[in-house]
Amino acid sequence: MQKVFIQSFSLLLIISLGYLMKRINLLSKKDGDILSKIIVYLTLPAAIIVNLWHLAVDVHLVQLIFWGIIWSSLQIGFAYLFSRHQNILQQKFLMFCGSGFNIGNFLIPFIQSVNPLLVPFISMFDIGNSIMLTGGTQAMVERLTSRRADFSITKLFRQLLRSLPFLCYIVMLIFRSAAFNLPDQLLVLLTPIANANIFLSMFMIGLYLDLRIPLKAMKTIGQLYALRFGVGLILVGLLYFSPLPSQLKLILSLLAVSPIPLFGVINAVLAGVAEEEVGFASSLSFIVSLVLMTTVMLFFS
Repeated sequence: MQKVFIQSFSLLLIISLGYLMKRINLLSKKDGDILSKIIVYLTLPAAIIVNLWHLAVDVHLVQLIFWGIIWSSLQIGFAYLFSRHQNILQQKFLMFCGSGFNIGNFLIPFIQSVNPLLVPFISMFDIGNSIMLTGGTQAMVERLTSRRADFSITKLFRQLLRSLPFLCYIVMLIFRSAAFNLPDQLLVLLTPIANANIFLSMFMIGLYLDLRIPLKAMKTIGQLYALRFGVGLILVGLLYFSPLPSQLKLILSLLAVSPIPLFGVINAVLAGVAEEEVGFASSLSFIVSLVLMTTVMLFFS
């Protein structure tokens, strides 16, 4: 229990350091863009490969891919029903930012630091989550808001194939399904890069933090948080008393209180939602999620 608290506090400290560096003008949000590229193309792929190195693939593990798709779809449907009496812009804000999971930039670094054994399970779930975030979510939102959905399977696959973390998931899944072992020397080379993923991801979040409160949008942001975290906490309670294996309950509970994904932010802004509203909602969600995920870890331990 003490280890979980200390690890979570260290993550919060790294986020705070990134935010402080930005506030005193030593670094800027643009530096966060550079870190984002380093994470996406170097440290996150390395972390995926290292953590899936000894993955034992079975049917239950592969099922998590479909859980990622189904859960995201249910989130979108629930957000649509919740916002059906609001204007289309508010609907899209709640549907884009109220669905999906921020796994690569937040949940994997968090799990890496507190319980690395859970990373392979989260990674399988993220395959389904990635399919939704790179095209599936946008198609559903456009359909439900009665707008033409500019969506094709070809376009979705092109986006997925441009995602290096997604390709690492697929390659490692294929290799481990075939019981193919990569050279141990590669593991030695990649481990230091993978270890850097925790610090860089949390520091990047600090650089991206935007805590200027858009008062006119507080009602909608409150509704969004009720959808993401209120419903998430209800799910955590239901999972705790469910007959599922304890490890699976913990994984699903952490997912239930994860922050707003980057693609949700991008799609909401492209839909016309004010950038300051989305930026504040996304930034605060990282802090709220860190507190809730730490609480979940302590609760289940």
